[in-house]
Amino acid sequence: MHKGGRIIASLIIFVGLFTIPFFYNMGKANAGPEIDAQQLANFQSIEPSINMVANHPQLFNQWRNQFVQNGQTVYVNSEGKSIDISLEKLAGDSSNQFCVSCHNYTAVKPTCWDCHSGPEGARK
Repeated sequence: MHKGGRIIASLIIFVGLFTIPFFYNMGKANAGPEIDAQQLANFQSIEPSINMVANHPQLFNQWRNQFVQNGQTVYVNSEGKSIDISLEKLAGDSSNQFCVSCHNYTAVKPTCWDCHSGPEGARK
């Protein structure tokens, strides 16, 4: 084992470089997305917030299928409130930042706006 020292030194350097990001962020608080309080006050959730955080992609896919396949244009939520099946009407002008800030924070690129006019303002 003539090269044992070099191998061990290389492993130590590799492990050190690999763990730098973990040690660098240790103990730092996660800031979370920045949401304007006025937009949050004006935002009307479709379902209770806990359900929407976890299940909104599935809900929007269900909306799409109901609208395209069945022609259904109104969704009745768990509280009995009728809501138009429309991302444009749901998002409006003031709440786009609400959706965008959370999606940017989680590094998610939603495909909702591929077919709808959205935060970019362009219709494909």
